[in-house]
Amino acid sequence: MKEISDLNLPDDMKYTKDHEWARLSGDIVTVGINDYAQDQLGEVVFVELPETGDTLSKGDEFGSVESVKAVSEIYIPVSGEIMEINEDLEDAPELVNESCYEKGWLIKVKPEDVSELDNLMDKAEYLDMLKG
Repeated sequence: MKEISDLNLPDDMKYTKDHEWARLSGDIVTVGINDYAQDQLGEVVFVELPETGDTLSKGDEFGSVESVKAVSEIYIPVSGEIMEINEDLEDAPELVNESCYEKGWLIKVKPEDVSELDNLMDKAEYLDMLKG
């Protein structure tokens, strides 16, 4: 397990209390689980994702990540429509461990209200939460 000081937490993302990350690019929000979550889970062996076109509300469960240790539900940080899922994870779920922000992202969402991102934590707030 990594020390908190060793976690990779990019500054240009928002974070949830459930350890998801969200990055706005244009009018699309990319979502995944962050470095802390993938480290705590251990080796990811399966990822369950929603269907493209599904519409979800902020906080809804949208899938799960299964590791050799546990299964964790994942929650959508913004309301909106699923525009794309990371189909590479079907054959290579380990991408979540190897590259949780680049190759291991989970979904891309067209948010109903982009201001919902303002209610998420920035890196400093997230680190404070982890430290308790």
